[in-house]
Amino acid sequence: KSVFLNGFIQEEVYVEQPLGFVDFKYPNHVYKLKKALYGLKQAPRSWYDKLSKFLIENDYVRGKVDNTLFVKKFKKDTMYVQIYVDDIVFGSSNPSLCEEFVKTMQGEFEMSMKGELTFFLGLQIKQLNDGTFISQSKYCNELLKKFGMDGCKEAATPNLDLDEKGTTVENSKFRGIIGSLLYLIASRPNIIFVVCLCARFQANPKESHLKFVKRIPKYLKGTINVRLWYPKGVSLSLIGYSDSDYAGCRIDRKSKSGTCHLHGSALVSWHSKKQACVALSIVEAKYIVT
Repeated sequence: KSVFLNGFIQEEVYVEQPLGFVDFKYPNHVYKLKKALYGLKQAPRSWYDKLSKFLIENDYVRGKVDNTLFVKKFKKDTMYVQIYVDDIVFGSSNPSLCEEFVKTMQGEFEMSMKGELTFFLGLQIKQLNDGTFISQSKYCNELLKKFGMDGCKEAATPNLDLDEKGTTVENSKFRGIIGSLLYLIASRPNIIFVVCLCARFQANPKESHLKFVKRIPKYLKGTINVRLWYPKGVSLSLIGYSDSDYAGCRIDRKSKSGTCHLHGSALVSWHSKKQACVALSIVEAKYIVT
């Protein structure tokens, strides 16, 4: 609560007296800010500096890859704290550590508890005794409704052609669908390549491109309940897989490569992209990806 009033700014910033609160003795004077205000571009950084300093003073370690992740290790347990602007998601293998964290934070900041995590930044989280499901089915339904495709039939995603001689269409709807789909790839690795491929044609889309991009929501219609599964009590080994096709891109005949990494049996990283050069054989295409 009032998160942006907790950060002290390092820069020298002045603001005009707000309407209705003008000092009649000094109507032409300005205020010098001591703390950040909502809407000030320095506000998020000032708040993060204040919060990170407080957590580090309480023996939390900032993540090296993700600077918004803080970790505190105990003898047999670990506490994880993830920061997103004025939202904090935290968890631990020991429930008492979560209670201790809440008391520590409420002693320093005015904050309210939202309870067990079920929905965060468009991600739906369902926690069970044997693991956790993460999905964006609600977002999928909203996407289909937004573009008037909630009653569409299910479809697969075909290959996309360059179609230089095709009829040009207005690009606002094409860009709108692409923009909505890009957020969805956070939990849907199965559409990441085709969405990024369509994004290449945003400047000058053709009728065939618009028809193609509409097939992606149709595909989502049939796979709307596909979710990521993170089970408990599995081995902590890191396993990686990679594969490629041969000349799979119909535009420039380059091969497509894909990789995924599993921590135990939980999918934690994935990507799919075209290879930088044209492979002359399937053996060469697979050699490049490895």
